[in-house]
Amino acid sequence: MSVFETILTAPAEDLLKLVFKTAATRDKQAQGRRSREIARKLGLTHGQLICAVGFNPHIKDLPDVVTILGFSTYDALAQARNEYFTIDIYERLGIKDILAIYLQVAKDPWHQQIMQYLLVNRLKRIEERIEATVNSLIIERYKKEMRSIYGDGVAQLEFVEQRLRNTHSGFRALLNEVLMICESRLVPVGDIFFRDAILPEEKRRLIVKGLVPRELVEARLAEPTLSPQERKVLEEQIRLM
Repeated sequence: MSVFETILTAPAEDLLKLVFKTAATRDKQAQGRRSREIARKLGLTHGQLICAVGFNPHIKDLPDVVTILGFSTYDALAQARNEYFTIDIYERLGIKDILAIYLQVAKDPWHQQIMQYLLVNRLKRIEERIEATVNSLIIERYKKEMRSIYGDGVAQLEFVEQRLRNTHSGFRALLNEVLMICESRLVPVGDIFFRDAILPEEKRRLIVKGLVPRELVEARLAEPTLSPQERKVLEEQIRLM
């Protein structure tokens, strides 16, 4: 287990001991930048330390750790954590760190709720960077991150509905995101399949994956207001079932 994961998942007593022991050996000239010096001693970036401590499930009950890191309150630490998490794009926080955070957050109702609004800002920044650079490394890490958000149980219904409403996003196709959502079972497949906001190609992929039974396709084809494009796709697919 990495130092980052050790801090992120540490029991309260172990986290306090680790931070206190590391702080005790910091350089005397490090006053005013305690957390940066502690991060250096641990071989972490400042962003890694703040996020590992900040997403630890016990941090709200450890005011001594907050003080040792040089923050006046838990809220001040949380603000720094939120800023690092939403702004950083696989630089101070590597993809392994991000995935470890999601695994931990999925077990922690308090941080899972906070994560819902952090995700919106973080993904917006990543997607803007991808559009600006078309960087293949960022795209691959982004795909891994999104699979974790849905697959590890981080996403909640409001986040999913927000993503589904964005029908013009090219990222839905890039990720095959509707399939991810169906596989996460946050929204029933039948519900998604009957939505007009789900594109015909997205529905085709669900059928190909075997997630949509024939009777559901038939019921959708019986809809009198079905668009010609969707009808064509579904009729093609039902002949193959």
